[in-house]
Amino acid sequence: MEVVSCSHSCSALHQTPASTWRLRGSALGLGLGHARPSRTRRYTVACVGTTSGASNPGGSGKVHAAQGFHVSDVDAALQGIPSMKAGEAERVMIQGLPEGPDSSPISTGFWEWKPKLTVYYERSGMKNSKAPAVLFLPGFGVGTFHFEKQLRDLGRDHRVWTMDFLGQGMSLPGEDPAPSSIASEDAFWGFGQDSQPWAEELVYSVDLWQNQVQHFIEEVIREPVYIVGNSLGGFVALYFAASSPHLVKGVTLLNATPFWGFFPNPATSPRLSKIFPWAGTFPLPSFVRKITEAVWQKISDPKSIQDILKQVYADHSTNVDKVFSRIVEITQHPAAAASFASIMFAPRGQISFQEAISRCQDQGIPISLMYGREDPWIRPIWGLKVKQQVPEAPYYEISPAGHCPHDEVPEVRIVLCL
Repeated sequence: MEVVSCSHSCSALHQTPASTWRLRGSALGLGLGHARPSRTRRYTVACVGTTSGASNPGGSGKVHAAQGFHVSDVDAALQGIPSMKAGEAERVMIQGLPEGPDSSPISTGFWEWKPKLTVYYERSGMKNSKAPAVLFLPGFGVGTFHFEKQLRDLGRDHRVWTMDFLGQGMSLPGEDPAPSSIASEDAFWGFGQDSQPWAEELVYSVDLWQNQVQHFIEEVIREPVYIVGNSLGGFVALYFAASSPHLVKGVTLLNATPFWGFFPNPATSPRLSKIFPWAGTFPLPSFVRKITEAVWQKISDPKSIQDILKQVYADHSTNVDKVFSRIVEITQHPAAAASFASIMFAPRGQISFQEAISRCQDQGIPISLMYGREDPWIRPIWGLKVKQQVPEAPYYEISPAGHCPHDEVPEVRIVLCL
């Protein structure tokens, strides 16, 4: 396979009348974005596509530097930028996000999927009745608040949703799934002896989440969507697209984790799964409670949360106060510790990340890849592996950006998505 490092292997910026501009050639094809006067920031954006070109000495593939592009507020036009040296990426100027009355308002809601299982979601741009529908899926430990910047900007021209996975964010249960006989305001939920009837088969697994996404689209959005997922949300997005291709128009992976779950799935490995004594159900066994209490005390400490945010955000000048406070708030929910344990011990999905990619290819579902280059967890190599499997997928690396490019450099991610 021959690889190109460039702004986009098949895209161009076209100047349009009045004060509008658009970037053509993205996998999502969300349409026309209106120009928004705001501040300018600089980032490096690299994109990998396929073409013929000069060989990269010593490599099995070929790397050739092609054309980059510049975007400066409303003055976007096709630029005659000379080719760069192999391995280099062109600097781009990206307009800032709208603020105040220029942004799209966000509305909130709760959707009761099943008895006692209520999903929190947010939406924006509902007035754009003929615009594409976009669904954002968050990573592990965060929620809808992580996509606030996306909703406020994209909501001006599109219909946008995001939701909290069950067992996370504000989709944690409102009742104790396994009450303890010892009443205490500080007691963890899920640590009792017997589960409630509604929670007898409850496991916070990727199978549950992809089923949640399916029903949310069918019952709330009510039409096929473009789906965008970060980290765990990327894994679920791809898994869901492979399982319900009729509900998906395209998938964008933002530093998607290529694996999730440590234990075998009973549907695909029934004998092997029986070896493990617990698979994330309620109540938690006594040995799991002790482990959970010790681990949860450490990871829910505000200092630990601050340290994690410093790891995943490459630019430490990024304001993460709201993200930090929301994560801390979630950890204080009485169901949070047991939900964390259920997630950690839940079985793997019925299909792997690689198989999900193959199924999406077979179904003709477009895939787009966007990765923060400085991610310490999901390094760009994982995105390049997907690129090798799906050569036609646009692949972007953004720098400086870490594990959460949608929140750290939202302007860049939005431009690439338009």
